[in-house]
Amino acid sequence: MSAYPKFLLLVFTALVMSGSAVKAQTPPSSDESAIRAVVQHVQDGWNAHDAKAFSAPFAVDADYVVINGMKAKGRDEIEKGHAGIFATIYKDSKNAGTVKSVRFIRPDVAIVHIQWDLEYQMGGEARKGQAMNTMVMTKDAGKWSIAAFQNTSMDQPGR
Repeated sequence: MSAYPKFLLLVFTALVMSGSAVKAQTPPSSDESAIRAVVQHVQDGWNAHDAKAFSAPFAVDADYVVINGMKAKGRDEIEKGHAGIFATIYKDSKNAGTVKSVRFIRPDVAIVHIQWDLEYQMGGEARKGQAMNTMVMTKDAGKWSIAAFQNTSMDQPGR
């Protein structure tokens, strides 16, 4: 076998094994784009310190597990909780989300993992926090909303 066919075989094998070259060229589906827009809406609401805008993408009966393990039930409770933190500890904060994965369980149900990078002030000192968030999103009447939200700190000692 000459060098050229061996080279092509190596390139083909690398592409098949990694799969990333093919995936990188595949544009996101309209549903995935809509899901990413929901995440952006949450981020924008946070960064505007607007509890109503932050909570708007959540289902009316959404389950929300806070980073410290407390649970909120429903969009109204999520809004009230965030109004409190936006007026106090996170009033000058900025939060940046990076979607790590979108996995469709069914055409109308997706699990989304987002890494959040938070900057805030505490006691006059700049602080940073990092969390991994799992959202379960559902599509109803053509619109995606957050049915469940679980936030887990990545700032634990020993990680």
